[in-house]
Amino acid sequence: MSMSVLLTSFQTWQPHQISNSSDDLIRLLLEQPTPGVTLHCLRRLPVETATASQLVLRAIRACQPDWVLCGGMAETRSRLSLESNARCGDRQLFSRLDLPSLVSQLATTEISDDAGRFVCEDVYFAVLDYLQQSNGSSRCLFVHVPVLTVENQAAIVADMQRLLAVLAAQTMVSA
Repeated sequence: MSMSVLLTSFQTWQPHQISNSSDDLIRLLLEQPTPGVTLHCLRRLPVETATASQLVLRAIRACQPDWVLCGGMAETRSRLSLESNARCGDRQLFSRLDLPSLVSQLATTEISDDAGRFVCEDVYFAVLDYLQQSNGSSRCLFVHVPVLTVENQAAIVADMQRLLAVLAAQTMVSA
């Protein structure tokens, strides 16, 4: 039995951006599959909250993944960032993962408490809220990806593959 994961990425939103690193990471993960993991990809979401959120929620309903890993680009960060929470107005929703334990197994990954107050955070909040309201078994995490370079690409891909493997192991134990 394999774990199913819905991976999402965004389009670029600034003229200087050649690509979005969250989408670059999905492309690299598809080239190097992780054993025991089935990937469903929703790539290059529009950088517009309502449309992006609707598309992700529709994909969740369609494929019923074990995990939803939403991705976004964080140009000023140098490591993968696992977002602990998302805010909308005075509401704050948290990931149900033990992030400190997870990050301790990853070499180039950190915990972030600030999902950016932009479309990334809005989509993360929408997904967390939907999953709580629907009482489904899918779980969600938002991963901010630094710009991929020759120097960091192998380490970032390795950490993401390790993240998928750890989540797969946790999913199999809880199944």
